[in-house]
Amino acid sequence: MSTALSIAAWPQAARTLFPGVLACAVVAAAATFLSEHYGAPVMLFALLLGLAMNFLSGDGPCQPGIEFTARTVLRVGVALLGLRITLGQVAELGWQPLVIVVIAVVLTIGVSMAVARLMGFQSLFGLLSGGATAICGASAALALAAALPNHPLKERATLFTVIGVSALSTLAMIVYPMLARGLGLDPLAAGVFLGATIHDVAQVVGAGYSLSTQTGDVATVVKLMRVAMLVPVVVFAVMLTRSRVAREGGGKRPPLLPGFAVGFVVLMLVHSSGWLSGSLAKSGSDLSRWLLVAAIAGIGMKTQLKELASVGLKPVLLMVGETVFLVALVLALQRALT
Repeated sequence: MSTALSIAAWPQAARTLFPGVLACAVVAAAATFLSEHYGAPVMLFALLLGLAMNFLSGDGPCQPGIEFTARTVLRVGVALLGLRITLGQVAELGWQPLVIVVIAVVLTIGVSMAVARLMGFQSLFGLLSGGATAICGASAALALAAALPNHPLKERATLFTVIGVSALSTLAMIVYPMLARGLGLDPLAAGVFLGATIHDVAQVVGAGYSLSTQTGDVATVVKLMRVAMLVPVVVFAVMLTRSRVAREGGGKRPPLLPGFAVGFVVLMLVHSSGWLSGSLAKSGSDLSRWLLVAAIAGIGMKTQLKELASVGLKPVLLMVGETVFLVALVLALQRALT
């Protein structure tokens, strides 16, 4: 009986969510159009347009759908990221790039958490910004935000992190290829450097193929190795959340491995097995991008611009410092392992 009632309630739930979901979809489409025509990161356009549509998130017909998109649609989009990588792609490059990626991700996040505490922030903000810097930019920020405990400032911190990492990734796409040339890196080394340091996948692709086809191919695979690191880092974030809930008492402890992380792993394994056609995997990856853009539009709609403007200079310095640290660390590791 309860199942029948819940199924019967679906049309009403769909009607309730539709206005807000449609608003987020329209913003995502507009952001995609602007990104394709002007070359700036689509996530940044989605954020800015979402902020401009903030009035929709107040009490009204769009509010439930915006909440749904910013939370549930976000998790589905993160799970579909698993279709971007296969185990075979990782194995082709050998062990050195994998070692570089693992060490760089672990140390960048660890240092970010420690420095965040020294600067007066919660260590979880260091995990959020450091994870976005070390793994895959805006997508990692959204995934980690979904795994971290609820906090009055969490959405503002997430939005700031996405804006910061998108801006730094665009700058890196321009500067890092020139740096690779200046350092005299060969195509393979340049690809590892770009793939291990630039934040967002799209900017890695743009920077890599601006040097050569081989550099672009290597950079893309190394970047996807960093995407695969999302799962253990999300598990670490959930463990921190669980320990905090247990320490403070009350509240429901989240599962050790969130559903979206399980979905990520399953889809990565399915893609690695070859069961999916290339076109189907590409369609799933494209859908993931669309869902994440819509989700960040929803987060933008829920955020007050005056709150974002009040973050101050210290978070900016933290993210710039994380980016510089990652570059220096990757170059040092490349030199040590070759």
